[in-house]
Amino acid sequence: MTTLFDRLWDAHVVAPLDGGAALVAIDRVLLHERTGAAALNALRETGRSVADPARVFAIMDHIVDTLPGRTDRTLMPGGQAFITETRAAAQAAGITLFDVGHPDQGIMHVVSPELGIVLPGLTLIAPDSHTCTQGALGALAWGIGSSEAEHAMATGTLRLTRPKSMRVTFNGVLAPGVTAKDMMLALIAAHGAGGGAGHVVEFAGAAVTALDMEARMTLCNMATEFSAFAGLIAPDEVTFAWLKGRRYAPQGADWDAALAQWRTLRSDGDAAFDSEIVVDASAIAPMVSWGTSPQASVAVTGAVPADASPAMLDYMALQADAPLIGTPIDAAFIGSCTNARLSDLRRAAALLKGRKVAPGLRAICVPGSSAVRRAAEAEGLDRVFLDAGFEWRESGCSMCFFAGGESFAEGSRVISSTNRNFESRQGLRVKTHIASPETVAASALAGAIADARDWAHG
Repeated sequence: MTTLFDRLWDAHVVAPLDGGAALVAIDRVLLHERTGAAALNALRETGRSVADPARVFAIMDHIVDTLPGRTDRTLMPGGQAFITETRAAAQAAGITLFDVGHPDQGIMHVVSPELGIVLPGLTLIAPDSHTCTQGALGALAWGIGSSEAEHAMATGTLRLTRPKSMRVTFNGVLAPGVTAKDMMLALIAAHGAGGGAGHVVEFAGAAVTALDMEARMTLCNMATEFSAFAGLIAPDEVTFAWLKGRRYAPQGADWDAALAQWRTLRSDGDAAFDSEIVVDASAIAPMVSWGTSPQASVAVTGAVPADASPAMLDYMALQADAPLIGTPIDAAFIGSCTNARLSDLRRAAALLKGRKVAPGLRAICVPGSSAVRRAAEAEGLDRVFLDAGFEWRESGCSMCFFAGGESFAEGSRVISSTNRNFESRQGLRVKTHIASPETVAASALAGAIADARDWAHG
C-alpha cells in the first residue's frame, strides 16, 4: 500500500525531526540569474562552500533578453548586474553554468529534462515555483527560496514537513484538439486554484499515460497553479525511451542498473492517498482563461460565468455571460516553461503554415531552450512563424512575466501559452488569457479568441 511519493520520500529521509518534519537529501539544485548570485554569495560570505558542485547547475533564463543578437545587457534597469554577478559567483563556486550564448542555455525546467539532469527517483529544487514541471519524469521536484538553496548547496539537505498525498486520475481518451494544458485548466477550474494545497499530486489514468513526455511536463508544470507542493507522474517506458542517451543520464551498465530501479517507482495498486480526484478526460474541451487566476477558465466555446467576480470582470474588461470566442486581442505569445517545447511549436506551426496573423496584432514565439530553437530551425518552423508574422526569439522566460524588462503595451489584451494570468503579469494592466499553443496560434490568425479546431488544416 505504498504510493510513489512514499517511495521517493522514504528514500531521501536522512533523519526525522520534531513536528512531522524530516531532514531530506537533495540530489540536484538549479539556480537562475534572478537569485543565483544572492544564494552563492551568501554562502561564500558565511565561509561555506558548495558541498558537491557536480549537483548544482546555474542557468541564465529569467532576466536575459530574448531579442536576437542579445548580450548581457537587458531592458530591465540593473538587469545586467544579475547576469554578471551570477556568472562570477557560479564560476567561483565551480558549478556548471549555462551562460548567455551557451548552446545549452534555456528555461531551466526545459533544459534540465532535455539534458537528463533530472532523473526518475531524484529530489530536485530550484528557486522557481514551476520546478514541479520536472516531476513528469518521476522525480520529486519543488520550488524553494534562495536561503533554502543556500542551505541545500552547503549541506545536501533541507528540512521539510511531509506533505499529504493526492491522486488525480484522468480516465478516458482526450478528444482531438485537447491538450495537457486543457487538462490542467479544466482541473483547476473545477476544483479551484487551492485544490491541491499541501499535497504532492500524482497524475494517473489512461489519459495521462497516453501523453508524450513533453505534454506530461505541461501537466506537472501547472501543479503549482493548483497550489500543490509538487506534481508527479510515475516513470514508464515512455519516460525511459525519452531519457536514454541524454547527456547526464546513466550510460552502459549504469543505465541498466538505473532502469531496474526506476521500474520500481510507482504506486501500488492498493495504495491509499489522502485525497483522490477523478476526471473524465473525454469531457474536457479546449480551455481559455477569462479572469485573473487560472481557475477562472472555461471551455473556449463557453462564456464568462454569470457569477464571475466583479473585480476580475473590471480588470479584464469583460461582461458576465459574454462568449469568449470573438473577443478581440492585441497580442499573442507562445513561450514559457509550460508550452515552449518542440512539440508545442510544431502544433502551433501546423495551424500557422501558409497563413498570416491578423493585421496590427503583435505575435511573439520564444522557444523554451536553445536546443529547441535549433531543432525548430532545422525543421523550418522558424520560417513558418516568421512568414505568419510572428517574431522569432532566442530562448528564455521572456514575457511569461516581464522580469527582463520587456512587456506588452499597457492595457493590451494578450492570449498566451504561459501558466499565469495574474494582474499585470505580462505588463502594466495587461489582460492575459492563458490557453494552449494551438489556441494562441488560431487566435493570432483570427485577431480574436478562437477555437483552434476551426482553423485546423483539412
